[in-house]
Amino acid sequence: MDEVQNAESWETLARSLLNRGLDVFITGSSSRLLSREIATQLRGRSVSYLLLPFSFREYLTAKNISVETGLLEGLGRVKRELRNYLEEGGFPEIVLEEEKERILKEYVDLVFFKDFVERHKVRSITLARLLFNHIMQNFSRETSIRSLERKLSSEGARFNVTTLYRYVENLEDTVFVFFLRKFSLKAHERETWPRKVYLADTGLTRVFRTSPDYGRLMENTVFLHLLRESNKSPLLSFYYWKDYQQNEVDFLVKEGLRIKQLIQVTHASGKDEVDKREVKALLKAGRELKCKDLRVITWDYEDEAEIENRKIRFIPLWKQLLAGKST
Repeated sequence: MDEVQNAESWETLARSLLNRGLDVFITGSSSRLLSREIATQLRGRSVSYLLLPFSFREYLTAKNISVETGLLEGLGRVKRELRNYLEEGGFPEIVLEEEKERILKEYVDLVFFKDFVERHKVRSITLARLLFNHIMQNFSRETSIRSLERKLSSEGARFNVTTLYRYVENLEDTVFVFFLRKFSLKAHERETWPRKVYLADTGLTRVFRTSPDYGRLMENTVFLHLLRESNKSPLLSFYYWKDYQQNEVDFLVKEGLRIKQLIQVTHASGKDEVDKREVKALLKAGRELKCKDLRVITWDYEDEAEIENRKIRFIPLWKQLLAGKST
């Protein structure tokens, strides 16, 4: 049953088929089909899986490239393909076809008009387009409803905050855009803004960006890697961390009640290129949250260092993505 969210009372049919002993596969491009929304409909008889474009390992497999990295020549090719993967993304059609820009533009238009505007009966196309473009251009960055309100108002849009909140929720429902919450020990504070913006595929940014920004592309790729890991580990959740002094850690990985890992992402190829502020924030968060697994995902720098009596692992992005698990 494909795009089932568009059909009324689909859950009644699904339950009926299950009661007959059939296996039922339900797909759709709506966050309402994720486990937290579907659980009450199928009364605990479902298993949900967030299907994303190709991972880097799947991308290499689709291009018939061995993931063996022991030889220098093989490692060099893996890195070249990783740069292509960051820029082009992992949609199967994009990986296997030549007209990548045209297809990506069609994907963007399809999501905007069909999944965002038409599905949610959006009235203000102008506001929707301004919001959509702004979000796409600011992937891997922090945003808030207030900052969105100021930005869109400055561009001539007329709306109230309630409408903006609704449009943002509708945009997230497309499963095309994700808003990562800031970590807090208080559950209600984790639901507030600001949040960080990530996209379902880095190739989509080609339609909007004017120059490569590999640091942000890498960060978005690590976000998607963590999403895939959460498919395998139901208790896995992740956030970003930021204190009142603006020290920030890109990802805080939590499993159940335990804060398992803290991750920074940087486009660094050597020790001297790693921003000291990122290391400082990582150390501070590690102390405050009592987390020992501290990692910096780099482009091409690998090491293990002890700083302020804490161990930090520096791991190249390709190695993190090709590992069996991110955690």
